[in-house]
Amino acid sequence: MKLTIIGNGAMAKALVVGLKDKFELEIVAKDTIKAMNMTNKICNDIKVHNLDSFNIDDKIVILCVKPNALADVASKLTGKARAVISILAGTKIEDLKNAIMSEYTVRAMPNIAAQFALSTTTLVGDDGFKDEAIEIMSAIGDTMWLSSEKELDIATAVAGSGPAYLALVAEAMMDGGVAQGLKRSDSIAIVNSLFRGFAPLISATHPALIKDSVMSPAGTTAAGYSALEDGGVRSAFIKSIKQAFKVTQ
Repeated sequence: MKLTIIGNGAMAKALVVGLKDKFELEIVAKDTIKAMNMTNKICNDIKVHNLDSFNIDDKIVILCVKPNALADVASKLTGKARAVISILAGTKIEDLKNAIMSEYTVRAMPNIAAQFALSTTTLVGDDGFKDEAIEIMSAIGDTMWLSSEKELDIATAVAGSGPAYLALVAEAMMDGGVAQGLKRSDSIAIVNSLFRGFAPLISATHPALIKDSVMSPAGTTAAGYSALEDGGVRSAFIKSIKQAFKVTQ
């Protein structure tokens, strides 16, 4: 299966890295030099095309541009795609259909972990392309087909933005270790190892049960957890999902 990726930003790069071993790829971009520099570092077999008057007839297009660039990009495309998979946050299917001619249109929200085939990707759109869209995005990690665009927008706030939230947690924990006397390199290594071990743990056990299993009466975890509650961390994370979701509406 051949996929046409339009864009050459961070998310496009992550998708190229994640998809290159299972699909034939081509890149379409305004800045072809930048795109070629990107692909040459990943795989020399990926062709790069200029966006101007690019024909998308019968192609499967993955649209990886900024949402505010949709109209400009669409104006430079010709023909009718077989399918458009858009990762443009908050951009509705109706707007995509009005902008780009395609037999099928699907919205997807992967995250930056696609480069390691560990993305959490949610999808919604035309059922006629559901199975193929799931097949494509499953190559970069876990994939879920949702029931509505609203659900996808909520999922965007959770899984799409989630790596930034977890990065904040990781960085804060690293800084906390340093503040108490750990060498920076050791603190980074400890937190990195913690996150690797936590992934299978959270997949198998409800978070409340994980917390209860670690928290002994009047122990170290109870003291640290109390400080997090005093700081309103739980409430802040809930509010962050709300605010991120609002931006998509």
